[in-house]
Amino acid sequence: MIPRRGLLALAGLASLPAHPARAQVAPRELRFPRDHGAHLEARIEWWYATGWLRDAQAATDTPAFGFQLTFFRSRTGLAEQLKSRFAARQLLFAHAALTDLAGQRLLHAERIARWNGDEGAARAAASQADTRVHIGDWRLQREGATYRAALGDEAAGFAYRLGLATTQPLLLQGQAGYSRKGPDPTQASHYISEPHLAVSGELRHGGQTRAVRGQAWLDHEWSDSLLPTGAVGWDWIGINLADGSALTAFQLRRADGSAVWAGGSHRSRGATTRAFGADEVRFEALAHWTSAATRARYPVRWRVQTPAGTFELRALLEAQELDGRASLGTVYWEGLSELRDVSGTRVGLGYLEMTGYVTPLRL
Repeated sequence: MIPRRGLLALAGLASLPAHPARAQVAPRELRFPRDHGAHLEARIEWWYATGWLRDAQAATDTPAFGFQLTFFRSRTGLAEQLKSRFAARQLLFAHAALTDLAGQRLLHAERIARWNGDEGAARAAASQADTRVHIGDWRLQREGATYRAALGDEAAGFAYRLGLATTQPLLLQGQAGYSRKGPDPTQASHYISEPHLAVSGELRHGGQTRAVRGQAWLDHEWSDSLLPTGAVGWDWIGINLADGSALTAFQLRRADGSAVWAGGSHRSRGATTRAFGADEVRFEALAHWTSAATRARYPVRWRVQTPAGTFELRALLEAQELDGRASLGTVYWEGLSELRDVSGTRVGLGYLEMTGYVTPLRL
């Protein structure tokens, strides 16, 4: 594992200011397919695919695996400060994970690459025209109405080739894709989601290759400032509900667990979207799990109150902590979870993400 200081030196960032000059995110009309692509002027950006899988021939929709494939992009600001054609203008990172519910374990791997902004670069690149990002043989690419996710390296104990087909219109979070992340309007992101993606493809795991099906959620978000003053991290859920609706909820959290800001949305199957105000979402921790590796204490059962209803969220595996210190320099919890209504009935499946529990998150 490369320590974070070593990564910064490798990237040429160790002796430079932590935050390059930035432009403010402001409301604007998003245009597609262009806004599916990379936004190199933004300081941080990610494409985040999460979902669940089962054997293609299984008789029920009970998940056997959870999966995550995330590509991150970070603008370094080196080109402006060093005035050198050798300066790394961008960094690309990728995280991949597989939750094996039967084996009760999480497998994960990560990659990092310097990138000069050339979209034709063979080792690592991201297109500005549409979703098309890769590091080596890890890639995420949009082809018409389907995202192609490929993880060709089985060194982490798994690999897959998956198609994530859209079944619903694009979900623009917040105000037509402008999503507030704090009391200051500049603390915001452009944020789009693709819920209820129909997944099919091939998974290699445990010495077996199997055809799989499932359901996924994809987020694409870009920003210059996501954490308001006082926030150490966030808690977020993206849930595909069984009735065809989609629920997003998040809170930006202080060290004492209180919320600096909150938000989210609910979109019905009929495509009516209700954006949540900062005072309309509440997360209440009901049970915790402590990591043996980091000693971080994560809530793995939450009561989530929203204008769309009050729910209980339960992790399907408690040990879904991902150590990303060899690339992003942080540890976070990202895992397959179920949503239950007040009667205790499962009403949805999706992912819970929790950051800032080991050390305050720095983007």
